[in-house]
Amino acid sequence: ISKILQKDPTAINDPANPLWGAVGVPHHWGESIYGYYVGTDEWVAARNARMLADAGVDAVYFDVTNQLTYPSSYSALCRAYETVRKNGGKTPAIGFLCPFFDCPRVAKRLYLDLYKPGLYSDLWYRIEGKPLLLADPDMITADRISSGGRYASILDQDQSLGQTFTTTESFDSVGGEIPTWSTKTSSMMMTLYDKPGGQKLASKRFENIADNSTLMLDLNTALPAGKYYLEISKSTGQVGWWSDSDDNYPGGKAYTGGVASEGQRTLWIREKSSQKLVKLAPSGAAVSQADKEALVTEMKGFFTFRKPQPDYFTGPTKAGEWGWLDAYPQKPYTNAKGEIEQMTVGVAQNAVDGRLSVMSNPRAYGRSFHKGAEPSPEGQNTTGMNFAEQWKRALEVDPPYIWITGWNEWIAGKFIKDNTFYGMGPVSFVDEFNEEYSRDIEPMRGGHLDNYYYQLVTNIRKYKGVSEPQYAVSVKSLKINGDFSKWSSVKNVYRDDIGDTDHRDHAGWGKGSRYVNTTGRNDFVEMKVTHDKVNIYFYVRTHAPITAKTAPRWMNLLINASPDEHKGWEGFEYILNRTSPGKLEKSAGGLNWTAAGDIRYVVKGNEMELELAIPRKLVHLQESPLKFDFKWMDNIEPEKDILQPYTNGDTAPNGRFRYVYREKQ
Repeated sequence: ISKILQKDPTAINDPANPLWGAVGVPHHWGESIYGYYVGTDEWVAARNARMLADAGVDAVYFDVTNQLTYPSSYSALCRAYETVRKNGGKTPAIGFLCPFFDCPRVAKRLYLDLYKPGLYSDLWYRIEGKPLLLADPDMITADRISSGGRYASILDQDQSLGQTFTTTESFDSVGGEIPTWSTKTSSMMMTLYDKPGGQKLASKRFENIADNSTLMLDLNTALPAGKYYLEISKSTGQVGWWSDSDDNYPGGKAYTGGVASEGQRTLWIREKSSQKLVKLAPSGAAVSQADKEALVTEMKGFFTFRKPQPDYFTGPTKAGEWGWLDAYPQKPYTNAKGEIEQMTVGVAQNAVDGRLSVMSNPRAYGRSFHKGAEPSPEGQNTTGMNFAEQWKRALEVDPPYIWITGWNEWIAGKFIKDNTFYGMGPVSFVDEFNEEYSRDIEPMRGGHLDNYYYQLVTNIRKYKGVSEPQYAVSVKSLKINGDFSKWSSVKNVYRDDIGDTDHRDHAGWGKGSRYVNTTGRNDFVEMKVTHDKVNIYFYVRTHAPITAKTAPRWMNLLINASPDEHKGWEGFEYILNRTSPGKLEKSAGGLNWTAAGDIRYVVKGNEMELELAIPRKLVHLQESPLKFDFKWMDNIEPEKDILQPYTNGDTAPNGRFRYVYREKQ
């Protein structure tokens, strides 16, 4: 959006401007540090998991309030989270925020597709001993739980939509109804298989698809009656498949991204004998009232429910509700006992004049909103005044649960003035608009970088507290000789995630977009530090043997010995191995480095031992009590891109955190 308006500032008043996509089509408000990624990119999901776990976040909740559950996306995230945990790392748990006003269908789909089969059960977020589902339990009744409806499933980039089906007649053509949301240049591939992931039987690419057309894949040779699988994939532009939300077609199952999902796709075949088009309509027997009531009882016994409150100003209307976003001063929500249980904290709110509105309205509650007003553009900045004000309120009340909105919400649909939202303009974006008028905490490129992430970290630590630090203990002098057994007695241990050097190769948004990252190399696992009166000693262990020391950007160690965070480069005064192994340099200000000394070290297999200070006065750390910060990096060039610690190589600790080494006073 920002790039569009930079190219043509008048476009915000012209819905027909060719720079815009169609009404409802997703537009990015900014660019993540991971690029314009899609929800199935497990490399991104794993990195976000580590960032959130490092911040102290207990659970992430999928926003499924628009009646879609996105099984391919939540499955990809769950797979990534499980991999992180198998490597000994931490991740948040997961849950779902269901539609505010009509939740039964979504709640049922989540229960039947994910919870009842027990998929990823170790990741479910639980309170009161059961998975917590944000849904109104009073809406989940036998009369409402099976209400279906026609909707258009969206074909995401690098994903697929499919439908298994059964036919009792030989057929020579098969297809489905395809929406393009009024776009005229969209395309996609349609493929027929004998089963999901099975043998390809026929395939065709459709170009310049007319909106809501029924596209048929003609077969060279008719196929006999039986079971088959039709799939669309490899799309450009906006493509979908008209679907039904109910699962009452016994002859087949819908798929999204290769994963069985809710509802069924509209599907037609042309019978060979009659050459008639036949719609494979649902033909199963109606679900009995008794079965519906049994399912409702089952679901209500399975979950802990909290009804989500959609409004930013009303606050709770009864006990047992939770908010998801609120205007300052946020209202506390109570449990069934009347005890304060939950509050919200938000980065920004799509509200104008005390009413739900659109983010593109200049009076919206942006990131700089505070003291009841949105400042003029000259008064806006990236210090998170709205976020800080909301945190201050939440910390004063100190509820058991704080709900934070939000993370990785990079896209918003474009709407025009005949929409019902208050405060609409000729072109409007409801939830996200630009850097100021957005509520995403995930770090971005070309703007506030990781400011809001570390604001999140700071306030969670204020809310939850922090553990007592480990203090440094001096030892007798150590000989740097490659005998690493002597380090077993050193108790100052610092750990890093295993597996965060995995490589990336995944499609992004847009035609031909693909993200490849192979910079992961030496995976830090465990670091130790100790000292004596003369020297400081460092030890590091990696997951696999350390690469040759001739490689560039190899095993850099950064040290901050000064209480002045503005000295040196990004708060670090010294760097080891920047130009060549064993070379210690000192910052003369920023990226101006000068030689400080040669450091003796030993590398053996996946263990590396360095004798750093010879003597300690070389890095101005001869005073007691000894205190400094340090950080390891491998295959990272932060001088070219300060966000590389999130995306390239490996750092210990993650991102822009640093380890602390302190002697007790």
